[in-house]
Amino acid sequence: MSVEPQSNPLSRRQFVARAAAAGVAVSVAGSVEALFASQPALGTSGPKIGYGPLIPDPDGMLDLPRGFKYKILSREGTVRSDGLQVPSRFDGMGAFADRDGGSRLVRNHECSPTATIPVKAPADRTYDPAAAGGTSTLVVDRHNHTTSEFVSLGGSAINCSGGPSPWRTWLTCEETELKAGQSGYTKDHGFIFEVDPYDNRRNVDPTPLTAMGRFQHEAVAIDPHTGIVYETEDAFVAPLGSFYRFLPNRPRGGWGSLRAGGELQAIRVPGLPDLSVVQEAGPTFGGVEWVKVPDPLATTESVRAQDYGKQITGGYKIEGAWWGARDRCAYFVSSFARTELGPAQDHDGQVWKYDPRQATLRLEVIFTRPAPGSDNPEYDAPDNITMSPYGGLMMCEDGLGDQHMLGTTEDGQVFKFAKNRVNNGTPEAPEYGELAGVGFSADGRTMFFNIYNPGITYAITGPWRRRR
Repeated sequence: MSVEPQSNPLSRRQFVARAAAAGVAVSVAGSVEALFASQPALGTSGPKIGYGPLIPDPDGMLDLPRGFKYKILSREGTVRSDGLQVPSRFDGMGAFADRDGGSRLVRNHECSPTATIPVKAPADRTYDPAAAGGTSTLVVDRHNHTTSEFVSLGGSAINCSGGPSPWRTWLTCEETELKAGQSGYTKDHGFIFEVDPYDNRRNVDPTPLTAMGRFQHEAVAIDPHTGIVYETEDAFVAPLGSFYRFLPNRPRGGWGSLRAGGELQAIRVPGLPDLSVVQEAGPTFGGVEWVKVPDPLATTESVRAQDYGKQITGGYKIEGAWWGARDRCAYFVSSFARTELGPAQDHDGQVWKYDPRQATLRLEVIFTRPAPGSDNPEYDAPDNITMSPYGGLMMCEDGLGDQHMLGTTEDGQVFKFAKNRVNNGTPEAPEYGELAGVGFSADGRTMFFNIYNPGITYAITGPWRRRR
């Protein structure tokens, strides 16, 4: 989005570790104002102490603070106008402005062949008939009524997250490395696909953006000035995943421009092979290099495991990514790290900033784990994250037990904004009640997000400017 927010800078003192009630300690260096730069310019700062206690929902769906309301835009299993059911596993989602003041939502379905309701698309919008993932497009009017819902991409696999392009399309990412012949697939998977929210005729003949790499993609962020695409890799099996950039042959962008190819490169920070070893916010690492990926298609070896001739920098579960419009920097998230899974150190989340003009990488935010022997945290595993146009972060919880949408106040405290009452996570299926795909409408009046399973898409409205 091109409009910059006007939220006040948050200093280290303001955004300090004051989330003890949430079981999360937050360490932040300097100003995090740039984190809010990709959202609409509404409001001036976050709420003082949150939006107040959650009011139990008599319908048992979603608890919200006083004055806020939800509307269900879509539910898994609902029969659409084309006679097919809405598919399962709602995950990442992009919100785009529509001409009548409404929104167009492109929603990922992280479906494998075992999904309860796989994505079914017409043959001309299906990449691999044996695959069950894809995207749905929702047309929502300015009153948050869903006026149309249809499949815009079928035959892809494990569509997790992605990101919007400057030319208002959605890049949906496959979080898998399975090839043709595995799991019954007839084509290789692990690619990025481009989806047009406005003209479904452009979504025929789905074309994987092969030059952008075949790996466990999570999210993308695009520099609108150079056309460079930054990509994250949610690798949870050794070796560690990495952070990549794609130099397109057609940097001016536009629909289909990424099909023209380009060069994929992996990040190398001299002296920093593993991001998890940085345990305090603030350090800036200079001399960042980019190393050409030898085989973007991962013909014989995963992209992260190939011989680069020098050590590239890796991280565990590198997930969210976004572009800071104000400071022209790329941000990305390592959602957590555990030594027993391969990283050198533990943490509960890092937010990194890459400055392309200075060739530096800086740790802006770290969520540190509770001290050994302390009580289990009330909240755990923040996952999808967005910058509120009213200041602060909005974080989707993806853990065990009750699942919440969490916010941060202007002085860094964590508060509950919403509670999923439909279901809870369990040790057997910890993703069951996960929240995902959070984002705001172009005018900032509506927050959209998903419940992963069973799939529900919500629109939330209310007194966003309220100060308590």
